[in-house]
Amino acid sequence: MLYGRRLTAFLFLAVVALPFAGLDLFGQAKDDKKKDEKKEAAKTESKDPTKLQLAWKFEKDKTFYQKMTTSTDQTMKVMNNDVTQKQTQTFYFSWTPLEKTKDGMWKLKQTILGVQMDIDIGGSPIKYDSLSTAASNTSNPLSEFFKALINSTFTVTLDPKTYQITEIDGRDEFVKKLVQANKQMQPLLDKILSKDALKEMAAPTFAAIPTEPVEKDKTWKKETTLDMGPIGKYKNEYTYTYKGADKNIDKIDVDSKLTYLPPEKTEGVGGLPFRIKKENTKLESKKAKGTILFNREKGRVDKSDMEVELDGTLDIEIGGQQTKVELKQKQKTEVTSYDTNPVEQKPPTSK
Repeated sequence: MLYGRRLTAFLFLAVVALPFAGLDLFGQAKDDKKKDEKKEAAKTESKDPTKLQLAWKFEKDKTFYQKMTTSTDQTMKVMNNDVTQKQTQTFYFSWTPLEKTKDGMWKLKQTILGVQMDIDIGGSPIKYDSLSTAASNTSNPLSEFFKALINSTFTVTLDPKTYQITEIDGRDEFVKKLVQANKQMQPLLDKILSKDALKEMAAPTFAAIPTEPVEKDKTWKKETTLDMGPIGKYKNEYTYTYKGADKNIDKIDVDSKLTYLPPEKTEGVGGLPFRIKKENTKLESKKAKGTILFNREKGRVDKSDMEVELDGTLDIEIGGQQTKVELKQKQKTEVTSYDTNPVEQKPPTSK
């Protein structure tokens, strides 16, 4: 059973990180210079009446808020034993535009306002709710780790021509807070939460919106790769399709292919008690579909949802013992934006 618990800990870290990243919702584009030039030209309003220009809008010091809820059902078969995990986690974020720089970049402050966790690993429940004062918040070993997330702040620099994150500040302070909650995790957190990884985590909030005018059934593609060091990489290939508008709300359908790539280095990575081997490791999405509702008047995503089914095997070595782990996972993520703080006002006001 100890073997299963350690493997579940690995998958718990991966599952916690992905929703925080928003990876299951949107992808960040990788563009060459030629594409960037086309996108810059497309920033002007389209002269074709059949096409619409979707664009994020920012106003200095005007904050908007997001609630992100992810539900996960996971089953692992390890040495003919089934280990199940169910969890629901909710993150509350605020985004505040700080300034537009001389070179046209927007600086925005992102803050984690609240965290709610309801996790069941093999029949062992773990609950945490930063919005509550219940005793259960102090009775589980992960409480301090979750508590350290609250009020963590990042400053991101966004290129409005490409919707790419060019810089992010606040990484060192964030890791320091998490390490204080659990010093044994420092080697792992230093590798997982690199500056590049945090940029990838912040970018999906903005990068799904096209920078060129759209018309009904127009499609565009984007790719993203989230490198989590010793845990491996997650490569996502997105296909977006513009489905039209209902008044000021534009609908975009999302199809995605998520592929897990084992870490290149397998020796002494991040202090993990196991190694993920390349041989016989194959994990990818069997189904990944979602919807984005973009509010053209407010210039932001109003709502989005994404459902992902993962299926495959992991070849893992622990304590010199090598075994195959069969994994099946269903995950649903929903994001809603608000004008007012949903943590301070319950239920949240309408958009």
